[in-house]
Amino acid sequence: MKIYVNANAGRDGNGTAAMPFRHINDAAKVAMPGDEVLVAPGIYREYVDPVHAGTEDARISYRSTEPLGAVITGAEQVKTWKQYDGNVWVCRISNSIFGSYNPYTTFVYGDWYFAKADKHTGCVYLNDRAIYETATLADCIAGEVYECSWVPEESVYKWYTEQDTETDETVIYANFQGKNPNEENVEINVRRECFFPSKTGVSYITVSGFNINKAATTWAPPAAFQDGMIGPHWSKGWIIEDCDISNSKCAGISVGKYLDPDNDHYFTYKQVKSPTQMERDAVCRGQYHGWLKEKVGSHIIRRNNIHHCEQGGIIGRMGGVFSIIEDNHIHHINNMMEQGGAEIAGIKMHAAIDVTMRRNHIHHCTMGIWCDWEAQGTRISQNLLHDNQRPAFAKPLKGGMMSQDIFVEVSHGPTLIDNNIMLSDAGMRFATQGVAMVHNLICGALTCVGEGTSWRYTPYHMPHRTEVMGFMTFLHGDDRFYNNIFVQKHPAEDIITPHDSDDGFDSENRTVGTWMFDEYPTYDEWISQFDFTKPADMKKLEPAHFGHLPVWSEGNVYLGGAKAWKHEKDGLVTAEDRSAVKVELVEKDGSYYLDTNIYELIKDFRSHSMVNTGVLGKAFEPEQPFENPDGTTIQFDADYFGGHRGTEILPGPFAAAEDAKKAL
Repeated sequence: MKIYVNANAGRDGNGTAAMPFRHINDAAKVAMPGDEVLVAPGIYREYVDPVHAGTEDARISYRSTEPLGAVITGAEQVKTWKQYDGNVWVCRISNSIFGSYNPYTTFVYGDWYFAKADKHTGCVYLNDRAIYETATLADCIAGEVYECSWVPEESVYKWYTEQDTETDETVIYANFQGKNPNEENVEINVRRECFFPSKTGVSYITVSGFNINKAATTWAPPAAFQDGMIGPHWSKGWIIEDCDISNSKCAGISVGKYLDPDNDHYFTYKQVKSPTQMERDAVCRGQYHGWLKEKVGSHIIRRNNIHHCEQGGIIGRMGGVFSIIEDNHIHHINNMMEQGGAEIAGIKMHAAIDVTMRRNHIHHCTMGIWCDWEAQGTRISQNLLHDNQRPAFAKPLKGGMMSQDIFVEVSHGPTLIDNNIMLSDAGMRFATQGVAMVHNLICGALTCVGEGTSWRYTPYHMPHRTEVMGFMTFLHGDDRFYNNIFVQKHPAEDIITPHDSDDGFDSENRTVGTWMFDEYPTYDEWISQFDFTKPADMKKLEPAHFGHLPVWSEGNVYLGGAKAWKHEKDGLVTAEDRSAVKVELVEKDGSYYLDTNIYELIKDFRSHSMVNTGVLGKAFEPEQPFENPDGTTIQFDADYFGGHRGTEILPGPFAAAEDAKKAL
């Protein structure tokens, strides 16, 4: 059955073509498996709470009849501003409009939040762009540049809020820098979500072609309820496609965790157990709450434009397992630098078990892709990542995070990273083990090698399942590097970052290549610790059981001063300096191209091995091969574009040198 919605209908109707509903949520109350909700262009200022689940064979679909013509927003327009002081105006909003959730009394705060907790989940928007909150009215009036912002020219637009308890009103002051807010499009977000079931298990929903924006979402760490402007809320089989998703206070799309009252921001409110312990609890409690392949995950998120969200573009803890995230444009995430903590990235996934992230364009994010815990069977492939780094003019935010294209943290693998173009100054943060990097172009350093894991025992799982197989800390190593091109594009000097406590600084390498693994053994060196011809002595083998795991590195190219692992096999290390190598990203007519001479420098060098699942072997702890989610083997004979690699195996993401000239 087709159900019709039109915000501009003369009066509310019954969902027929002749008498459409005026609200999408009215359709969401009655839509049943197989139904299609067709939404006409218009602005829908409402919260859509789907009630019924579809089925695998009969989905419930919500479609904008005109691409991006139907706008679902968590904001309300305000035209009652009064001039207060120069560029500053004031408005009063009755608290009754917020119901049980007032974003202007709720702070962005919780577990793993490190910045000062002085920002509300509410926000003010001037012509579809969020403006900056101040902690005092005086700062709002001053309207000075915020020195941590990545877009300082926008940071002079300010707002400040306080409560009038006598009138039960939210009072908002805003510095519009000479603009008259009653003549501009000024909105404030009032709703927590836009399209998000209030209950779990509402599965097999398709949301297609909407503009979804401006919700007062909350901080979403792994041991807490994770809301987003749109998301499936602990269900299975959603498709979110062809949408424009922007201006969430925290997360744009959440595929994450349900509300568990006994483990919701536990550390923040109780403190007696470590936040890492509560993440372990979340995994085990999740299985009690139905964390199974048959019930949760297997979502598809594709062809969306996700931007200007201040925690993450896509986030999720456990609920995103077995999903595909493909062909999305994710950009300008956390650029305001008002929030800081360990949950910020273009894509931030905990337990991305058998998740495929492919053909995404991710740039100008604090971090590009962050896979935290249980990146088991995760594949990151054919993505373009660039400018995921703090601009030189921006001051580091206290409580903010380091930047890089990819961060894989405290996982036992197998994590596969192949055929990507990674152009930021830090390519990958390596606080993990069990990673294979194959046929990538990497212009940034591998950082945090052997660091950042301390005593964090984390789970690994039965292959291609959620059931926990065991827990283990991190030995580091168990990593493979085949047929990559490493380029020292950026300066090689270490990055110095002051501690948030002002008691010192951290130094992070920017020299590119695999050299950071020099202290790690080859497989032959590692296996020689074990003598299989006689009974083993557990005590004597303890150093081997807790020592570094082996590393493999073969067929890689190192240009412009990039350095190789001392045991590199059949690789190419050139002598030219950084200035002799060109790898520039050029935008022309809306497309991106590489301007590069790397293949002139490589000349006729070719790799010896066609890499496949057999070559890569198994990740050590879960003893799982680097294979497809269905258990079939992978042959790396397809390049960044999907083109075929034949017998002549060129290192890097392209099957042929001339392919580097194509639009990316």
